[in-house]
Amino acid sequence: MGQYFFKLPDVGEGTAEAEIAAWHVKVGDTVKEDQHLVDIMTDKAVVEIPSPVSGRITALNGEAGEMRPVGSVLIEIEVEGAGNAKPGTAKPAPAPEPVAAKAPAPEPEPEPKPAAAAPTPVAREAAKPAFATRAAGDKPLASPAVRKRAWDLGIDLQFVPGTGPAGRIGHDDLDGFIASGGSTAKAGTAPFRDVKREGVEAVKVIGLRRKIAEKMQEAKRRIPHFSYIEEVDVTALEELRLHLNATKKADRPKLTILPFLIKAMTKALPEFPQINARYDDDAGVVHRHAGVQMGIATQTPTGLVVPVIAHAEALDLWGAAGEIARLAAAARDGKATRDELAGSTITITSLGAMGGLASTPVINRPEVAIVGVNKMIERPVVRDGQIVIRKIMNLSASFDHRVVDGWDAAAFIQRIRGLLEQPATLFMD
Repeated sequence: MGQYFFKLPDVGEGTAEAEIAAWHVKVGDTVKEDQHLVDIMTDKAVVEIPSPVSGRITALNGEAGEMRPVGSVLIEIEVEGAGNAKPGTAKPAPAPEPVAAKAPAPEPEPEPKPAAAAPTPVAREAAKPAFATRAAGDKPLASPAVRKRAWDLGIDLQFVPGTGPAGRIGHDDLDGFIASGGSTAKAGTAPFRDVKREGVEAVKVIGLRRKIAEKMQEAKRRIPHFSYIEEVDVTALEELRLHLNATKKADRPKLTILPFLIKAMTKALPEFPQINARYDDDAGVVHRHAGVQMGIATQTPTGLVVPVIAHAEALDLWGAAGEIARLAAAARDGKATRDELAGSTITITSLGAMGGLASTPVINRPEVAIVGVNKMIERPVVRDGQIVIRKIMNLSASFDHRVVDGWDAAAFIQRIRGLLEQPATLFMD
């Protein structure tokens, strides 16, 4: 048997270090060549790192959230044959083993109530299984997706055994906890009532969430934002959209409002070249782009990412709809490439049905503009002196005031408004 030292590869363009986002194996696991080992966070994307060999994991060097230099030994694998570890090579210190769990102190028996007293409702609380998982006060380790699922199920992670590195809890651990009889309430308890909740959970900001936080902070710190909000009557547009979906070919994607907005923006942007731009504020240079590389802000289980529709100006409605669906799926599955997550020149952000009446979106630096879509609602409006019901949708856009003047921003949104309110003009030269 030999030892294989797997070093962290250069997963970016000359990246000196990268962050461990999540481990998918633990010490003692047997892995096969090309098996998914770990997620590494770069400046642009989460990269899945496969195993270069088959063997047994003997050491994981680093915790989730830790920065590791490129070229350092990330994983040690016991393999058949000689491996690649040279004789006398110093073995890196292994990742710390999980601390043995301690049983929590038993709950005190409830004091008996006087016979004449009325029964008192008992607040619902998480059941404590017969096994212990960690010492009292220790914080359970789990990803945001696992925490959300546990919250939705009403499960207290404090009582869920974790089988990952350092006792990290995964989805399989939640499934096992439920299958073994873990529940959200003690048998015989009264229905839930309002009770005071105690405790503070410390959640380390790592991986994609840390990158999002850094980008948002830098954007707000360096860009003087101003927002412009306008309502758009999309009644005719909705009629057209519904008609096209009802009569489309079976192999065509379903149209949402976004392909129409993309069409309107790509038609309007040549008149406002300073808006389809990226501003290098360190060099003091605005790069105006002829092609529209349309960023689509997309919510994923791990946070917000912006996949990019390349040359959106060259796509028709169906092509834009297909790219939106493809890129959104790739982003949510963590399969989007670095090229698909870089190079946008302007971004659209939408919260769909939760879009609210208005918003103040943060610019995706180094772009200089972002257009937000708010929810569509039916409202009474005045047309030719008569009150009629129309479908109204607000556009909320933010601009970099160093590059875009208020007049130009307003004119740009009004141009988009005109195209959307008279959708036939979207297809005219």
